[in-house]
Amino acid sequence: MTISESLRRQVIEEANHRCEYCQTSSRLTGIPLVMEHILPRSLGGTDDRINLAAACYRCNEFKGAKTEAVDPATQQLVPLFNPRIEDWAVHFFWGNGGTHVIGLTPTGRATVIALRLNNDNIVAARLLWIEFSWHPPQDL
Repeated sequence: MTISESLRRQVIEEANHRCEYCQTSSRLTGIPLVMEHILPRSLGGTDDRINLAAACYRCNEFKGAKTEAVDPATQQLVPLFNPRIEDWAVHFFWGNGGTHVIGLTPTGRATVIALRLNNDNIVAARLLWIEFSWHPPQDL
C-alpha cells in the first residue's frame, strides 16, 4: 500500500514540519521529512494515520523496526515514544541550553538512546540554530 500525498501533507502539517521525535524542523534543514511507521510494517503496522509520524531521515533510520528499548536508568525494556498517543513534553525536555533532548521518563530515556536524539551532527546543528534563535521550538 502507498501513502497518499494528501495524507503525507496532513501528517507533516500536523507535526508543524518537524520530526516528531527529535523536533528538527525540515524548514531549517531543507531536507524533507519521511513517513515513520510507529508500528513497523514488518510487525503488522499499517499505513493508517494513527500509525504514521513525521520523522527526519536520521530518526527514521535509527528507529528502524524497533518498538521498544532499554531504559538506561532502570535497565527495563520499555516502549519507545509514540507521538500519536503521547505528549513530547511529558517524556522529554531541552537540556544544555537547547542542544540536547533529555528523557524524563523511562520511555523518554530509552527513546533518546535508541534514536540517538543527541548524535554529534544534530547537536552541532542545534548549536548553530540556537545562535539565530531558531531553536529550541517554543511550542512544546
